[in-house]
Amino acid sequence: MTPNALLHVAVGGAHPYSISIGPGQLSDGHALARHVRGRHVLLVSDSGVAPLYLASVRSALQAARPDLQVGEHVLPAGEASKTLAEFGRAIEALAALGATRDACVIALGGGVVGDLAGFAAACWMRGVDCVQVPTTLLAMVDSSVGGKTAVDIAAGKNLVGAFHPPCAVIADTQVLDTLPDRELRAGLAEVVKYGALGDAAFFDWLQDNAAGLTAADSHLLAEAIARSCTHKAAIVERDPFEKGERALLNLGHTFGHAIETEQGYAAPGRDALNHGEAVAVGMVLAARLSTALGRAPVQDEQRLIDLLVALQLPVSVPAGLQPHALLQRMRLDKKNVAGRLRLVLWKGIGQADVVPDVQEADVLAVLSTR
Repeated sequence: MTPNALLHVAVGGAHPYSISIGPGQLSDGHALARHVRGRHVLLVSDSGVAPLYLASVRSALQAARPDLQVGEHVLPAGEASKTLAEFGRAIEALAALGATRDACVIALGGGVVGDLAGFAAACWMRGVDCVQVPTTLLAMVDSSVGGKTAVDIAAGKNLVGAFHPPCAVIADTQVLDTLPDRELRAGLAEVVKYGALGDAAFFDWLQDNAAGLTAADSHLLAEAIARSCTHKAAIVERDPFEKGERALLNLGHTFGHAIETEQGYAAPGRDALNHGEAVAVGMVLAARLSTALGRAPVQDEQRLIDLLVALQLPVSVPAGLQPHALLQRMRLDKKNVAGRLRLVLWKGIGQADVVPDVQEADVLAVLSTR
């Protein structure tokens, strides 16, 4: 890829949109404004991202469209802000702006901002436009694409939400320069997921380029983002409402969400995992369960562990989390049917599938392995 060149991934289906990937897009007011149909824009960001980018995005928008009325809603950074109360404050910000049905919500931030802003856009006047402008690697390759929006409640993660596809995703790779190393690695966990669930060749590519990816090589990251988005776009187009194949995108997530919920969405510390780290551990647990059930070779489980370790990601459940408590969290997973566990497992690298009626005793045995 030549310097400053943009990569584009098209998402088809009933509500098609484009994902643009490359540097310098946040300063391009016309690129942002072309997705705004009316006069009202609500910029939603968080306390970590807003000081870096909010003012410049607002200035670029208003330079391109002087007629715009732009409001701002900044939430505290972190998963603990993805609540119904914070959602309510975003709705009040839309009301204060006087946002009409042709308004646009721009989500400027990571997955928490994207999920909450997208949910607000889905609910205001029964649905207004949303542009996802992800500022983390994890959001660029996962949560900004596909239209799943939600907030958390005490009972579990993402239990209240709606499907609301964005009208565009703008992934400015230049913002990754300010991303903390830990957050970059967390995003790489979701990148690994795409190779693990359906593309063995991509998994091999990740193994070959692990050192460059953890060193934040811009060209490798752009390729990883584009390849990941291409995979997700194809699946989302075929299954927009997660009635079948799209569930594969949750590889590692049932275990990972249980870990996150049991931690209480605490600010990640030495022992508390962030979302990407929890997904990394979840993928290992899913692979280990697949091996234990005789569905997959142990060699592939080890290859997954080796890749995650090379990307400096955790591969085991944090100390202090009890297996029975994690299992109880897993019982609330949205993929379950009639109270029975339904998990995304695999037959080996690149061969994930959805397995109904998984026995709790088998899951508990895996959760008890340290």
